[in-house]
Amino acid sequence: MSTDGQPSDPRTSLPGAIGAVAGSGELETVLDGVLAAGVAAVRPAMGAIFISDPDRPGLQLVASHGMDDGAIARLAGEVADPAHPFSAAATSRVATFDREATMPDGSAFVGAYLPLIVSSRGVDVPLGSIGLGWPAPRILDGAERETLTAIAALAAVAVDRARLASTATERSEWFERMAHTDPLTGLANERTVGRILELELARAGRQGSEVSFAMFDVDDFQATNRDGGNEAGDDVLRRVAAVLAESVRLVDTVGRIGGDEFVLVAPGSAGMTVARRVLDGIAALPAVAGRPITVSAGVARFPIDGADAESLISAAKDGLARARAEGRGTVASGIAPAG
Repeated sequence: MSTDGQPSDPRTSLPGAIGAVAGSGELETVLDGVLAAGVAAVRPAMGAIFISDPDRPGLQLVASHGMDDGAIARLAGEVADPAHPFSAAATSRVATFDREATMPDGSAFVGAYLPLIVSSRGVDVPLGSIGLGWPAPRILDGAERETLTAIAALAAVAVDRARLASTATERSEWFERMAHTDPLTGLANERTVGRILELELARAGRQGSEVSFAMFDVDDFQATNRDGGNEAGDDVLRRVAAVLAESVRLVDTVGRIGGDEFVLVAPGSAGMTVARRVLDGIAALPAVAGRPITVSAGVARFPIDGADAESLISAAKDGLARARAEGRGTVASGIAPAG
């Protein structure tokens, strides 16, 4: 036990650290609470917690005590040195107590630096480090060392839990995105397009407005796959998808419904205009595997060409068939011309 006014048992500060970790909140807030418990336990002049960030190099400062902005900035820069005690604790996974150093003003300084470690499948994984310091002389007794070791473990649990939560969120978002998008092109998939088409038709029916529906088919796609292989075919699909995404309005929806077929759901009567803009953009693409990229398109309008999704899609398919018969890179309406 120290003789400089420390509590008789520093472990009485552990409930505060446990409460901080058990509570909800941002990681920085949780680690502020953990560091505050460490400060209450051993009364350092200064302290900090650094963690490793998978998206950024080196250690990142997330909590501090007893330092002004200038000192914090200096410390954040100094830990880039692998030999710095914060960095050394994180990489070596070894705690160092009673480490003596000299401050910039020449005063003696004693620090304790502990790694933040969790075990994953029997392997210790370092997540950062916690350090506290006092003006010399200062020697930590056994109870103080045990308390700081426990606080470092709690900080590691907090960091690990935050990362697991972040990973779970990212996975959930990924699965949600995959459920609605085509993995190759990033456009809406067939199920999503179908749902949006139904919603737009219902809205147009209530408002007495129109909806345009267009189908696009890559010309001679099988020949591209045959001559250039699947990689060339995938390249064509991605390029066509990019033109589609860039050519439409914010209110429009474009999707891939399988193979080399793409669709457009466009509120209003502008479907033919948008389809021609798409065809022009695709015609300007460079050749792939020695073959030019073109698409044919069929456009249908609700309620003129169909009163529901099924009949509208059928009309667009009829227009697409006529466009193919006319030649590469053409677009035709869902209604056959008179005569």
